[in-house]
Amino acid sequence: MLTNPTETARAVSNWIRDYFDQNCPKGRAVVGISGGKDSAVTAALCARALGKDRVAGVLMPDGAQKDIADSEAVVRLLGISSVTINIAGMHQAFRDEIAANSGFAALAGRESLSRDSEINFPARLRMATLYAVAQSLPGGALVINTCNKSEDWVGYSTKFGDSAGDLSPLAVFTVTEVRQLGSALGLPDSIVRKTPSDGLSGLSDEAKLGFTYEQLDRLIETGECEDPALKAKIDRMHAANLHKLQPMPHFPRKD
Repeated sequence: MLTNPTETARAVSNWIRDYFDQNCPKGRAVVGISGGKDSAVTAALCARALGKDRVAGVLMPDGAQKDIADSEAVVRLLGISSVTINIAGMHQAFRDEIAANSGFAALAGRESLSRDSEINFPARLRMATLYAVAQSLPGGALVINTCNKSEDWVGYSTKFGDSAGDLSPLAVFTVTEVRQLGSALGLPDSIVRKTPSDGLSGLSDEAKLGFTYEQLDRLIETGECEDPALKAKIDRMHAANLHKLQPMPHFPRKD
């Protein structure tokens, strides 16, 4: 738990401003706006750090997005510029290519993507879209990662999808703390307290994970968990997904 969310929000905003001053002094922050707390808090921190004119929100529905109004509300509330790029056409084109590709069928022993691949593919399309937008803006831009510590802890992100980015303001904050930051930044409870969902699997985060963020955050912060089996599960997930948080391994050349 944050002891002073307002002061923490100020410190994070200063850090973002300093990073841009050093690495992209005239550029903009590009943030994928999903309609949930993480992207809203990230965008709000960037707007405070750089000014709303230097933040670009990118809305990326995959066809019809039932909560797209929440994404649009965040953009209006923060007063940032935005663009909506529907990834449905790109997504379907890839599906069609796989379905018609006999080489894929021979290699994979199936004529369509696996369920895990299908769930993760839109996240990778979205990250490619964010970088395409960022590299097209005059003055340069950086893509802002929106993952939080709780999700990262158990690998609840897509490698080279939503886990990518140029800087990650929320990586050291649990879900509980991100909510505190959102409230300190004046974001509405309808966004800050919204039931989190990946928007891909059709399940809430907690239903998919099999535990609540309150349980996870308590374990992260205190090491305590009343249920030994649940603690073991979370520990296994953390160990299995550490590769997502580490640089790509390379051969340790010594000559």
